Amino acid sequence: MWKFERNVEYEERVRKWPKKHRRELMAMHDNLDTFFTALNRGTPLENSVRFGFVHAEPKGIKAIDQKGAGVKQTRLYILPNNTTKIIHLITVGDKNSQKADVRYASDFVDNLGTPDGITDGN
Repeated sequence: MWKFERNVEYEERVRKWPKKHRRELMAMHDNLDTFFTALNRGTPLENSVRFGFVHAEPKGIKAIDQKGAGVKQTRLYILPNNTTKIIHLITVGDKNSQKADVRYASDFVDNLGTPDGITDGN
């Protein structure tokens, strides 16, 4: 069974998320729940981008967006590890912080080491 591991940056950003964009945050977490449930039902990680709200980023990172709610483009950056069945919740952000968020998530992966089971962006 898959489980979550929350990064401090993720916790901090979610706590400070603007109240006027709560709907987008909830939509990202709903999409994360769909992703999580699918993995626990046996959907291969490499098929996750077929959901439409999952986007491949460098180093095996996935970005889950807010599709289905609001107009503000937001992303939740995660790192699923096939071997340990852990989904690292790295950070959340919007279009304005996207480049910095991807850079932060990439650094997170580098500092974590090279976990087994990370795919090449699928």
